[in-house]
Amino acid sequence: PGIGLLILLLVGGYFTFRYLKSVGADQINSIAVLPFANASGDKETEFLSDGISETLINNFTKIPELKVAARSTAFRFRGREDEPKEIGRELGVGSVLTGKLIQRGDNISVQVDLVNTTDGLQIWGNRYEGKASDIVSIQQRIATDVSSQLKLKLTGAQAQQIAKTYTQNPEAYEHYLRGRFHWNKRTADDLKRGLQEFQHAAEKDPNYALAYVGLADTYVLLEEYAGASSNDTLPKARAYAQKALEIDDSLGEANATLGLIYNRSWQWIDAENEFKKAIDLNPNYPTVHHWRAINLRDLGRPDDALAEIKRAQELDPLSLIIGLNVAVMYMNKNDDNSAVAQCRATIELDPKWWGSYHWLGVAHLRFGRNQQAVSELQKGVELSNRSAWPVSFLGYAYGITGKGSEAKAILTELEEKYPKREATAMQIAAVHMGLGDKESGLKWLEKASQDRSGELVRITWYPPFDSLREDSRFKDIIRRMGLPE
Repeated sequence: PGIGLLILLLVGGYFTFRYLKSVGADQINSIAVLPFANASGDKETEFLSDGISETLINNFTKIPELKVAARSTAFRFRGREDEPKEIGRELGVGSVLTGKLIQRGDNISVQVDLVNTTDGLQIWGNRYEGKASDIVSIQQRIATDVSSQLKLKLTGAQAQQIAKTYTQNPEAYEHYLRGRFHWNKRTADDLKRGLQEFQHAAEKDPNYALAYVGLADTYVLLEEYAGASSNDTLPKARAYAQKALEIDDSLGEANATLGLIYNRSWQWIDAENEFKKAIDLNPNYPTVHHWRAINLRDLGRPDDALAEIKRAQELDPLSLIIGLNVAVMYMNKNDDNSAVAQCRATIELDPKWWGSYHWLGVAHLRFGRNQQAVSELQKGVELSNRSAWPVSFLGYAYGITGKGSEAKAILTELEEKYPKREATAMQIAAVHMGLGDKESGLKWLEKASQDRSGELVRITWYPPFDSLREDSRFKDIIRRMGLPE
């Protein structure tokens, strides 16, 4: 019996060794951090489980040698029960990190599991427990432990980055997570709620750099999503981004935001410089490649813009907004077939998102498929809850397809919204162009110029203004923005 037991132990030890070797010995250089499950049964704590996942993603992207699935890509697996091997194939990553958070009163428990996507075997797992006030240190320990299990060969600086915590104040961190939770929803109401949360985070910890990045990120989007005046929002966005960099000049996210702010402020060289700084600091951050592509497009460099947005898509293949901008860049190169294909691919990712139908309608209109164009544009308007931007282009489409009364009704709707800052002058100009009223179109573009509208930069390529390209007044507006004609 003793010999038999010894043989059994040796054989068992051999297979255990083989198991550990197969899943743990080799370095893995890619990972997807899936949204942690909120097992508390309380929707109000969902921001916390999401926030841990998002922060880990952001920290891991600071390591150039590690390929990290972006947030918008990884979060598409929320609630799905795909096998790790399937996720690995779809995202092209060698490992998947999953987690489950339980909060009971002031106590929290976080279960984390790391799986090898090649064979589906678990590499490692651990449970972290503590008080809610310990969430920052728990997150730091998770990041350090995961990097160790992946056998990443980190420099001292990289090890600090991967476990970096930007605040030790748990209340500030909670407000920041709530702010990002609302910011990611991209509605006017959520952006305003996010603004309040980021402000609370900064009040709780005045040296919390990420709180100021959150404020800057929100203010720079308020014109586009909520109709706010860029004269009011962009100076605030710039001040907050600069404040973040004063606190931490290694924060590439702040440089990326500053680049978009400079783009919307018509400061093209400054924008490009900030984007380059951001890429140097965090080359795996898909948003900086997305926003830099927009800047390159506005500067009349369509080939460079397409290459840059393709890089963003490589880093974040399931992002709706990045996929949509790939379609727009194809349109800028007059490759409408590729644009249509990309719009349809984006619709497959999320059939309820208005943006894909909007731009599919734009592409159909360029092809002269007017009936299909109007149908898709109407879907976009409906799904957006009649947001001013898709409503505006539908009004333009109505105008050029002979539906004058419908176009005029939209014109009235937008003109009533303009004084309340729920629509922009450029959106109104587009409808006038659809109705063939170039003088009114130019008048409203001039108003947008006087407003120093951030979205005015689009007129160099936006279809409603094609017939104005040779008009000296139109060229003057472009010159004043410092853009090539």
